[in-house]
Amino acid sequence: MDKDILGRAVLDYQNGNYSEDIKTYSSLEEEDIIPLPYLFRSYKNMPDLEKEALKHCKGSILDIGCGAGSHSLYLQKKGYSVTALDNSPGAVETCKLRGIDKVIQAEILELENKKFDTLLMLMNGIGIVGKLNRIDAFLRHLKSILQPNGQILLDSSDIIYMFDEDEDGGYWIPDGIEYYGEVTFIMEYKGQKSDPLPWLYIDYNTLQRAANANNLSCELVYEGEHYDYLAKLTLLEE
Repeated sequence: MDKDILGRAVLDYQNGNYSEDIKTYSSLEEEDIIPLPYLFRSYKNMPDLEKEALKHCKGSILDIGCGAGSHSLYLQKKGYSVTALDNSPGAVETCKLRGIDKVIQAEILELENKKFDTLLMLMNGIGIVGKLNRIDAFLRHLKSILQPNGQILLDSSDIIYMFDEDEDGGYWIPDGIEYYGEVTFIMEYKGQKSDPLPWLYIDYNTLQRAANANNLSCELVYEGEHYDYLAKLTLLEE
């Protein structure tokens, strides 16, 4: 098993060794790909949801799960103080090679004793939570690294459309699934496969309930055409 599929792939692309894309296999659907050039996209090639998120950024920014660093690079060029964070050694090396000044290799839950005005989590950044029952602890940790007037900007998708409807207009969720947005991914690159990765897609209403339960307000900032959305979470007065 390759522990750093994404990192190895983006570093290959950065170093001019692009020959294939990342294949993904999920518990929900057939094989798909992650095109490596897309991970290096410029601002003009970003979807409208991401452009909207970048427009809302303010102050000191932590780009969580930065990947190849395209969002961090754009914000840095705009003059923001931005820190790119990823647990992938290859992604971190790629970000440094691309010229991002502040890069941290760590799991977000390991990050302590720092505070930011904006926590940015794009490309379904909340997915790293993995399972819905971990959302409370995750949000509490994000609050611990958020400035008092700070914000969390994140996107996700409601994937209920991927399940079959029954005659009553409800959806048929297979037995054994605690929440329909919990998906498992395996990535493959150049013949090497990753360990199974739990990934969370969270519908907006469920996110809002989780935010409120953890003393965060939740605002719907943007709705995309494919069941995706951008949300802004801010601290409520305790």
